[in-house]
Amino acid sequence: MVNKEDVLNKLSNVLDPDIKKDLVTLNMIKNLVIDDNKISFEIELTTPACPLKEKIRKDCLDQINKLNSDIKCEINFTSNVLPFDKKSMIKNIKNIIAITSGKGGVGKSTISSNIAVGLSKMGAKVGLIDADIFGPSIPTMFNCENEQPMFKKDGDKNMIVPIEQYGIKLVSMGLLVPKDKAIIWRGPMASSAMRQLILDVEWGELDYLIVDLPPGTSDIHITLSQNFPVTGSVIVTTPQKVSTIDAEKAISMFNQEKTKVDVLGIIQNMSHFVSEEGKKHFIFGEDGGIELSKKLNVELIGDIPIEKSVSESSDSGYPIVLKEEKVSEIFESICHNIARKIAVNNFK
Repeated sequence: MVNKEDVLNKLSNVLDPDIKKDLVTLNMIKNLVIDDNKISFEIELTTPACPLKEKIRKDCLDQINKLNSDIKCEINFTSNVLPFDKKSMIKNIKNIIAITSGKGGVGKSTISSNIAVGLSKMGAKVGLIDADIFGPSIPTMFNCENEQPMFKKDGDKNMIVPIEQYGIKLVSMGLLVPKDKAIIWRGPMASSAMRQLILDVEWGELDYLIVDLPPGTSDIHITLSQNFPVTGSVIVTTPQKVSTIDAEKAISMFNQEKTKVDVLGIIQNMSHFVSEEGKKHFIFGEDGGIELSKKLNVELIGDIPIEKSVSESSDSGYPIVLKEEKVSEIFESICHNIARKIAVNNFK
């Protein structure tokens, strides 16, 4: 009869495909039970978005079979997302992800919405902040324009209770002021609002907090990067030169000492349009985001074509990643890439 030491010895030959260390060393084997010729255990992944679960399962089964081919083995997967920094964690938020662009109109909010919902679909606890104080669009994209968050008393402080939609906890200035009213604030007020949208909200426990930042490199970006432990940023650009120039400036900002944030990757949006004849049309230029990725040695984590269904889903308040469409798979792949990079970086 095999014992736990035998099983763990064999499982120490199975590597996590991303972190490149074995499951036993990573303490990922949980609740190991041996009952005669039956073995069961859980594998605690560093992200629920792991796309290689079946490979890990197969590698484990292969190793167990080397002990005894008659053993029946049951493997279940759980996940525990690694925090960016336990010591500096804010309000049980394990990871803050900044979605930004140098230029407006590149689809940043659409991408932020779909990343948030995509990560949630994979089993993560996700929050979303619409930090574009002056032009909030997240309420439209989540079909909650006419809703208002509740407030909860916490000592002498009024805490915002976020709206919940499609499994996402979200807050936006667009939910706090009438949608037909402009917000006319100077920089310090916008910065104060940015802090409040994180600190004065009842987020609960989150694996990922997505922050949809405004275009450019403004006070809001500085406030976020200097006051909160931001796990990483994702840069959104179109292939067009006027977009990639500004995207490069956004990356430059996050590479400076006072506003240092790890750049997780670049997403090239609106890369091309495919006509009914199947021909690709490069409306905004060709491969500008890809060239920027190569130039700066930053991974291209997504390439999204122009699809009418994406904009229609945003306008109707139902993110495209919730639908069974080909372009949805691209967003899911982006979510896998982001979760993978965060897991690897946080383990270091």
